[in-house]
Amino acid sequence: MSDWQSAFAEIKRGSDEILVEEELIEKLKTGKPLKIKAGFDPTAPDLHLGHTVLINKLRAFQQLGHEVIFLIGDFTGLIGDPTGKNATRKPLSKEDVLANAETYKEQVFKILDPEKTTIRFNSEWMEALGAAGMIKLAASQTVARMLERDDFKKRFANNQSIAIHEFLYPLVQGWDSVALEADVELGGTDQRFNLLMGRELQKEQGQSPQCILMMPLLEGLDGVQKMSKSLNNYIGITDAPNDMFGKVMSLSDDLMWRYFDLLSFRPLEEIAELKASVETGRNPRDIKIELAKELIARFHDDAAAEAAHQDFITRFQKNAIPDDIPELQLTLPDDGYAIANLLKDAALVGSTSEAMRMIKQGAVKIDGDKVSDNKLNLDEAGTAVYQVGKRKFARVTLG
Repeated sequence: MSDWQSAFAEIKRGSDEILVEEELIEKLKTGKPLKIKAGFDPTAPDLHLGHTVLINKLRAFQQLGHEVIFLIGDFTGLIGDPTGKNATRKPLSKEDVLANAETYKEQVFKILDPEKTTIRFNSEWMEALGAAGMIKLAASQTVARMLERDDFKKRFANNQSIAIHEFLYPLVQGWDSVALEADVELGGTDQRFNLLMGRELQKEQGQSPQCILMMPLLEGLDGVQKMSKSLNNYIGITDAPNDMFGKVMSLSDDLMWRYFDLLSFRPLEEIAELKASVETGRNPRDIKIELAKELIARFHDDAAAEAAHQDFITRFQKNAIPDDIPELQLTLPDDGYAIANLLKDAALVGSTSEAMRMIKQGAVKIDGDKVSDNKLNLDEAGTAVYQVGKRKFARVTLG
């Protein structure tokens, strides 16, 4: 396999689509370092594993000798990315954007090599563009073109409002590629329209159009919706090691392999061997432990990964109860305490309906004994340890 062929195989790993493959191959064949761009709006102070799917791919380009540009969208963050939204997204204040941007700069270097990474802010060129430049940029596209974008099209068809400034977002993202003279832009599959806008604007400016590499959206812990802090189905890269370990261990066996494909730095051949070992009888839990330790070592260190593993063994595999669980006293009503109400009052669940669901799933225990009756009524005073799922405990005294 030639150098460009092995490089292309590594670049394509885990990707959903490359536009246009032939163009990217031609760029790689030149042997020249390419400018690789990925933009992130600092809309929250912490990154999660879903964000790292793109950052991991930046790392792969970096290791192949290309110039990686981690673009912080401090200007676009003020607009608010409408991608995938069925309503206008609330823009952030400049103070919030800048504060979040600082944390991003720290977090990405847990994956990227700081000496080989260029961090840029798109306010550098967008503020210089000015009002006249923005109007000229907006004049390059039509409303009909913007309504080709799926989320805009749906909102328009449903008579939902679309603010004028939302049309500017893909234009600004595309202009970023012009300003940086990007050879390749990375993005999620939900960014297709915006990524293509970059190619279009580059052509209009006489530049060679960027190639586009789209990565899949990582599902969150629920295995259904994409990982999101707002959906509380995320693993943050600043999560404590024990929390990160517990969240990884809560993944379904099928979802575990998805995380291996998109997050692990192991060679594909090694992942294939792990899959084969499960097919021949190895417990998937043991493979999940390896994934958890790899991720914790990346964002903390090897010692933290091993300590989290030992804590997991003590806490769950040996059915031990942690020492630092919250303790509280609740007044026992004359007619008894419904189990769903108690779990909610003890802050082990967010609602009684969640309590019912967790009981139905067999995820609720009292002093280590599984609760199967969601109508259980507790009518005796005393103290017991209540557990929901693998990580939530409370020692509750009824009296």
